Amino acid sequence: MSRRRYVARGVPGRYRIWDDKARRWSGDLYELCPDGLLGELNGARDHHRITALLKRYRAEKR
Repeated sequence: MSRRRYVARGVPGRYRIWDDKARRWSGDLYELCPDGLLGELNGARDHHRITALLKRYRAEKR
């Protein structure tokens, strides 16, 4: 079973999440990369946890 590999990448003035397996951007454009999300991306890389964090931060932006 292959695991998704997510990476936080900087784009001019912001951050986006890059999905290496799908070879595309995933999620929203963030002005600041949230610490919890960055920690998960650089740590355990649990797909379910990353998805939950993305949903949480997306809801906070509204």
